[in-house]
Amino acid sequence: MSLDPTPERRSPTRSWPGILLLIIVFVWVVGVSFFSHTLVWTAEQLVLVSGLNWPGWVWFILMIGQALALLVPLVTLAMLWPAERQRGIYRAWALGALYVLLMAPLRLVQPPAIIAANVLQILLTSFAIALLLLLMYWFGRPKRRPAIGGSIWLALLIAVLASYPWLLWGALGSLFDTILNFLAALLFGLLASLIASQFLLHPLQRTASDAKSDIFLGGLAGIALLVEMTSAFGFGGLQLILMIVVPSFSLAVAAVYGFSGRNVGDGQTIPLAILIGLVVAAPALLLDPDELTLILAVGRRDLLQWALYAAIAAALIGWLSGLILILTWPKVLRLYRSLALTAVALGSFAIALLLYLAIGQPGFYGEQLFVILEDKADLTPASSIDEVDTRRIFVYETLVDHANSTQADLRQTLDRLGIEYQPYYLVNGLELNGGPLLRLWLESRSDVDRVLDNPVLRPLRAPASEARGSAGPPDSVLWNQQLIGADRVWRDFSVTGEGIVVGQSDSGVDGQHPELASGYRGNDGDDNYNWFDPWNATSRPTDIGGHGTHTLGTALGQSTGIAPGAKWIGCVNLARNLANPTLYLDCMQFMLAPFPQGGDPLGDGQPSLAADVLNNSWGCPPQEGCDPNALLDAARALRQAGIFVVVSAGNEGPFCESVRHPLAIYDEVFSVGAVDKDGLLAFFSSVGPVSADGSQRMKPDILAPGAGVLSAFPNNSYDYLDGTSMAGPHVTGVVALMWSANPSLVGDIDLTEELMQSTAGEFQGQPPDCGEQGQPPYDGIGYGIVDAYAAVEAALALPAGE
Repeated sequence: MSLDPTPERRSPTRSWPGILLLIIVFVWVVGVSFFSHTLVWTAEQLVLVSGLNWPGWVWFILMIGQALALLVPLVTLAMLWPAERQRGIYRAWALGALYVLLMAPLRLVQPPAIIAANVLQILLTSFAIALLLLLMYWFGRPKRRPAIGGSIWLALLIAVLASYPWLLWGALGSLFDTILNFLAALLFGLLASLIASQFLLHPLQRTASDAKSDIFLGGLAGIALLVEMTSAFGFGGLQLILMIVVPSFSLAVAAVYGFSGRNVGDGQTIPLAILIGLVVAAPALLLDPDELTLILAVGRRDLLQWALYAAIAAALIGWLSGLILILTWPKVLRLYRSLALTAVALGSFAIALLLYLAIGQPGFYGEQLFVILEDKADLTPASSIDEVDTRRIFVYETLVDHANSTQADLRQTLDRLGIEYQPYYLVNGLELNGGPLLRLWLESRSDVDRVLDNPVLRPLRAPASEARGSAGPPDSVLWNQQLIGADRVWRDFSVTGEGIVVGQSDSGVDGQHPELASGYRGNDGDDNYNWFDPWNATSRPTDIGGHGTHTLGTALGQSTGIAPGAKWIGCVNLARNLANPTLYLDCMQFMLAPFPQGGDPLGDGQPSLAADVLNNSWGCPPQEGCDPNALLDAARALRQAGIFVVVSAGNEGPFCESVRHPLAIYDEVFSVGAVDKDGLLAFFSSVGPVSADGSQRMKPDILAPGAGVLSAFPNNSYDYLDGTSMAGPHVTGVVALMWSANPSLVGDIDLTEELMQSTAGEFQGQPPDCGEQGQPPYDGIGYGIVDAYAAVEAALALPAGE
């Protein structure tokens, strides 16, 4: 396949059937590439929002299928079509499809392994460039004089203008991520420019009769090329943004190619590589692909919404710049070498820098590491301490002393290196910023057990919009309260949870909501030891997302709750619905030993103010950095301290082994599945046995109402929600009722669990077929449906002193 079969310029002949076929193939290339990725990404997000896992091989299969669907017609046309102009277009598109095929393994890398994905992306793109250069050398290099000239400044000017929206609305990752993304984007730009210039634009210009019309035709054909190539580049949703933005610069790419030399035929590759590479680099550097999710975006103004704003603005810049260049031909052709163009390009760069520093979000917001040490504290003496406060003080002081002693050498070394860190005691570890080299050094230390990714969401241009529910307050006892007999507990035993403190770690709490305001332990205006927000450092209970307000309203709301007489303290571990191991630990440590606003968890904690029972309507999956045992030491320590940990089982049912993420998988916590109004297992409720850690233990432990549950929502509103997140707070409330009814039970986790299990109502449906079918408990339903009335009655019937 010669790149330059005839040096002379030939006039094209117009074939209407050929043009019609070209249009059909164009639509096919764009449609297969854009819509297949959009549909699969949407399906993936809906699955993830529902709580299910999305296997990476689905994307791999999609890429293979996309490549084959494109290659079969394109290779045939590239080899057999007689007209050189169309044949060049088909060849360019076929090479783009080959790039899709080559990049398919990239989709097998799962988050949060961004660095691994980036390295693989760089290697695969470099390999593609090497193959293409070898192909070009084998079939003969193009015989043209390199003439970069002013086209460099024209390319830079357009690329800098394209970066403005991203500089205003985006934020950089870590320095190492930024370098890798920039290198990957430039390599992509080089590959795309080689294909576009040598296989697409050069054949058109060699046979051109009208330079302007052929630049326009090349730009249109380049749209399909850039759509299919960007569909293969990036990960986690970035490819969708790139498919919107990069093809919009196709007309500008063709125009810059035409301006590259003194004559139209003196095209050059380097300016195109700079233009395409920098257009790709802006979103690649200033967006975190793992954050382009519906999990963050549903009902809120999070990163996906800002990314779409920036993508639309950048695409408009692309289309306008290309149209202006083509419509002003040949006037721009006479100006592109002038000093004025250089001055304008440099001025646009200076403006971009000023916008970023003055209005944008300058700085590096990189991924962090969580270093877990090998040595663990011995808490076994706690089990012999009867008095609960004394036991909690022992656990806290033992853990803090152990962390300070075993971390001392590592802390001193990090201090000498100038590396900032945050120590933790509930899991013996440290959070710190660092790249792969630091990680390798840490993993080589004998005192380090392992190093986990600790992903951090990048800041938003503006706060996310506040949630508001669509329902009104209840006017009678709710079905879920009746189903577990909570209303009868209030009536017959006059027990509502008085004297018990519920700890809530979630998206936050609307502390002014009428369902919750009176129950806040700090409602006298003192938030010290009662509220902690490691996300946004708010000093008073707040909740933008609504999830935390809803779940706490079910636990102890005045009209929506199970234990309306209980008090609560709160912590924010999911302000934007994606957290990390240390954010979860921040709140768990606060629940064991609350500290004042701005206090030090390792020095200012007051375990005598600890929560008695914790509601945890969350899980920590691998994309948030957790491995199966990441929070196991924390769960064990809380149990040793006599704090009852209630955890929602997850929404990945009805499949077996779908209870898979901390904390729900641990034996040390009480995991809760969901039933509907009829007492049947909710289709989404996760089912055991637990295979994630190899234990095969039965989970969940019990069931509670979790479908169509009405509860509080921010801004004095209410809403109905589904999920095991809604089921867990019912059990939290039941524990509060039991401990309030019989204070001698406080801190006795084993006996409390035994009472709830033995009094649970019989599950009337068909248990999931996920294990042995004998007597309860069963995987998926545990011991049955929690019965608040029977559990409190059993607590009251305990012999004195037990």
